[in-house]
Amino acid sequence: MPVVVVTDSSASLPADLAAELGVLAVPLHILVDDREIREGVDECDIDYSSSTVTTSAASPGDLKAVYEQALELSGGDGVVAVHISRQLSGTWEAGRQAVRDMDAADKVRLVDSLSAGLGTGLPVLAAARRARTGAPLDIVYDAAVAAASRGRAFIVVNRTEQLRRGGRLSSAAAFFGTELVTKPILQIVDGRLELREKARTRSKAFAKLVAAAVDAAGDDGATVAVQHLGAEEAANTIAGQLRDLIPGIRELIVAEFGPTLGVHLGMGAVGALVVPGGCG
Repeated sequence: MPVVVVTDSSASLPADLAAELGVLAVPLHILVDDREIREGVDECDIDYSSSTVTTSAASPGDLKAVYEQALELSGGDGVVAVHISRQLSGTWEAGRQAVRDMDAADKVRLVDSLSAGLGTGLPVLAAARRARTGAPLDIVYDAAVAAASRGRAFIVVNRTEQLRRGGRLSSAAAFFGTELVTKPILQIVDGRLELREKARTRSKAFAKLVAAAVDAAGDDGATVAVQHLGAEEAANTIAGQLRDLIPGIRELIVAEFGPTLGVHLGMGAVGALVVPGGCG
């Protein structure tokens, strides 16, 4: 086996694609009252609007176990672990603790994706595809870092209340005015979730989302993803628009946000994620 790539469940990679590339995922956790649900492992039927539902990062122990499994699968060639932004989750820091406790710590490289959802998943794809060519550890690591640094993520949500309540978004009510009559468009910048602009209606917000993604993609081809939570029709429409508007688009993935992100984004959220130059 070549270098093995690890990520966390928030990356939202389609299961068949992850399996094809040999990517391992560590589950994040959703806490519902006294229950702890492992994303991607346990059945998950939750009320995304509930103020009692929270999320938690993977533990150092969970991460260490998967890193060691990946290292064994690689035959000692090494592991590249690409995780959700450290500004949005404690997973990357837990990964760093896990590596410090490993005997072969020099064989595990951590990458902060500077993003979330498929904003993490696309750098994972870049690294895993490079690994499949037999590339050494340094080259696989560099592929993930490069894709993460080029990536851009834009998200439309119905309300920002859940994000602010969870501490993922700073308060900016004055910028938006009354959220009941505006639709926020967010962006991830240097790993932080920020308010980008507002729109009066959902359709206008989606138009701004498409325009931002097209501008970010550039003219040299890009890998693009569209994610949603309970908004499949809108996501497919946006995916079609991006396919038509982005020159030489290399790859287009449509997927749902996983529950750990859904808890913070709320139902109806739609995101567009772009890596200019593609993911290999």
